[in-house]
Amino acid sequence: MRTVIVGYGMAGARLAIELRTRVPAGELTIVGAEPHRAYNRILLSNLVAGKVREADLAMVEPGGGPDVRLGAEAVAIDRRRHTVSTVDGAGLGYDRLVLATGSRAVLPPIKGLVRDDGTLPERVAAFRTLDDCRRIVGLAERARTAIVLGGGLLGLEAGRGLAARGLAVTVLHGVGHLMERQLDPAASAVLVSTLDDLGVRVELGAATVAVDSHADRVEAVLGDGRRLPADLLVVACGVRPETALAERAGLTVERGIRVDDRLRTSDPDIYAIGDCAQHGGATTGLVAPGWAQARVVADVLSGCAPLARYRPVAPVTRLKAAGVDLAAMGDSTGDDGERVTFADPARGSYVKLLVRDGRLAGAIMLGDNPTVGSVIQLFDRGAPVPGDRRALLLGRALGEAALPHAESPALMPDAAVVCQCNTVSKGALVAAWRSGARALPQVVTATRATTGCGSCRDAVCGLVDWLSTVEAS
Repeated sequence: MRTVIVGYGMAGARLAIELRTRVPAGELTIVGAEPHRAYNRILLSNLVAGKVREADLAMVEPGGGPDVRLGAEAVAIDRRRHTVSTVDGAGLGYDRLVLATGSRAVLPPIKGLVRDDGTLPERVAAFRTLDDCRRIVGLAERARTAIVLGGGLLGLEAGRGLAARGLAVTVLHGVGHLMERQLDPAASAVLVSTLDDLGVRVELGAATVAVDSHADRVEAVLGDGRRLPADLLVVACGVRPETALAERAGLTVERGIRVDDRLRTSDPDIYAIGDCAQHGGATTGLVAPGWAQARVVADVLSGCAPLARYRPVAPVTRLKAAGVDLAAMGDSTGDDGERVTFADPARGSYVKLLVRDGRLAGAIMLGDNPTVGSVIQLFDRGAPVPGDRRALLLGRALGEAALPHAESPALMPDAAVVCQCNTVSKGALVAAWRSGARALPQVVTATRATTGCGSCRDAVCGLVDWLSTVEAS
């Protein structure tokens, strides 16, 4: 069977690996619009900050020698002939086609932000791809000040990365509080204070109406008439599913490419996964759902589990940068239920728990909180929360037994998910250890833990160290 994957981002690359794991041989072609091998997009903010090199972004390559075509954007699909045409004129035949075209940066309709020819002015950069980050780093090397448009997850990652390079950063956000999809106003206020201490100034309710570019600076013009100058302006206003190829092919497209539980589009021979896919009326934009979808499609296409179904789980959003540790999950901005909160702005700490029917419906964990691992576990498993909610706020309960911490491996259940991106449980890590993976690199190879956002690395290292201690004793 001839399988063609359009898109060599994180979802497409993971699908290729999953397919090769199930079927080591077979015709597999991967078409990538970017000229780069697959890379970890989650770590781009670390590249901007100068904490990692480009080589550190490289993802594991699929085995079996697939035909990988880089810089060959797919421009047309002939569904009747089962062919894909690329920008270089090549035509590829397929039996099954998987669209993993990802998403593109949103460039809001701000006067002067984009030139008439569609390019960005010299001191303006988007924040989405490796080439974008190369542009940002090049500009930052001769800059002292920067403006970031957008106070969502991407904007804060970009701002923190630039501040880590020593730039004075201002984040402009048109809404009244940061990360409004994940945070409530109280959490935003604590985060604004934390960022300010880290060299990132935030202006809320700041509508940018124009961008003026000059040879020596760029200016953001606000709705109140102020003009804020900087050496560099980064646009991080979110992303939009890349659906143009699917639309031209006549597939059903709404917010994203509509798929069913097996990730099939309106054409049963064409599948879609990752940022570009819309399942159950929703798109994701996060790596963990895309990788879960890749596993399902690999099961279906390989015949290993032809009736496999994708069952989405509520995601956990993480922002983990120097000085900032944030986890938001479920209905984190909701108020319908039992609300338990704790705030210590001086220490940059805020916790909100939303409990319904004795279980976590949503949570916000901001700051250095020892219970974050336990809260994520309770949310993932849908387990009952302690009767004394202070066990989740403070790490201990008054009048009750202490809450087992995720950081205490002996007390963690085997079903506890340690790596959210790859859905790797403690039990899977222990099983890999018992099968001979006796050091961190071997455990990572066996389970793929830590290969997503990397925020679980300390927990995985702790488990490996604990297993070494248990065996020695």
